[in-house]
Amino acid sequence: MSTTTAQHKIGSGFGADSTADDVLAGLDLGGRLAIVTGGYSGLGLETTRALTKAGARVVVPARRPEAAREALAGLEGAEVDELDLGDLESVRGFAERFLASGRPVDFMIDNAGVMACPETRVGPGWEAQFATNHLGHFALVNRLWPALAAGGGRVVSVSSRAHHFAGMRWDDVQWQQGYDKWQAYGQAKTANVLFAVHLDRLGQDFGVRAFALHPGGIMTPLQRHIPREEMVERGWVDEQGTVLNPQGFKTPAQGAATQTWAATSPQLAGMGGVYLEDCDIAEPAVEGSTAGVKDWAIDPAQAARLWGLSAELTGVDAFA
Repeated sequence: MSTTTAQHKIGSGFGADSTADDVLAGLDLGGRLAIVTGGYSGLGLETTRALTKAGARVVVPARRPEAAREALAGLEGAEVDELDLGDLESVRGFAERFLASGRPVDFMIDNAGVMACPETRVGPGWEAQFATNHLGHFALVNRLWPALAAGGGRVVSVSSRAHHFAGMRWDDVQWQQGYDKWQAYGQAKTANVLFAVHLDRLGQDFGVRAFALHPGGIMTPLQRHIPREEMVERGWVDEQGTVLNPQGFKTPAQGAATQTWAATSPQLAGMGGVYLEDCDIAEPAVEGSTAGVKDWAIDPAQAARLWGLSAELTGVDAFA
């Protein structure tokens, strides 16, 4: 039985200033298991910290497992395994190791990503932002499906307001005809939302719901590919690299709040397939505003089309 959630605020009582600890206050996650990709840096690290503090076990798949172990040292309840989202064999290996443990997954937070990198090709020549941010997570969720279905859990796809930059470039998704790093990032972030829309439709009958979200603007290692002069030009930092805040940058703890809320909040019970921001369901975007969600990112027909293309490219589809 498919149910559709309206793309409108529900009045959660939380907001842009809420932190991951705020949204978890009073929740006991003992006995629950989360997988947080990239859960050892930036927002991911804050998410892992808050979830373990609330009692959850958190598995952190990491491209740099040694760095992850160092970052997570002292966090009781966190464990690290190796995963490179740009390498489908690595994705398969991680999923097989996890499934062999026989544990169900309650929360899956697809948090890892790359932003505005120079043109880079991975795997069979795929554009790196689309491949890492979307295709790697697509393959990972589909391979982990038995554990997700067993947990009746939630899948949280970390998108961005950057989905406003671009919809799907259906005639050239791999950017073979000229590369624009910000447009390519926009497409990858739109793909993150469309993925949640279709996964939610497919997963509902198994008790699995999916959400996408914009965490807010936060200065984290995600910005590593952006030259300082470009950040100065955009008004993010001054000439010395000091973060300026007319943009309303969030702290990492505030930035981790929406994805933590999406994964755990009882307020979202029975809901799914929607885009969130500032710890609430977002409104549809209006012309000239960067808030809300663009129509192209929540279009069910485009979501189904992307699912089919992704399954074809990765060779994985848990629902086929």
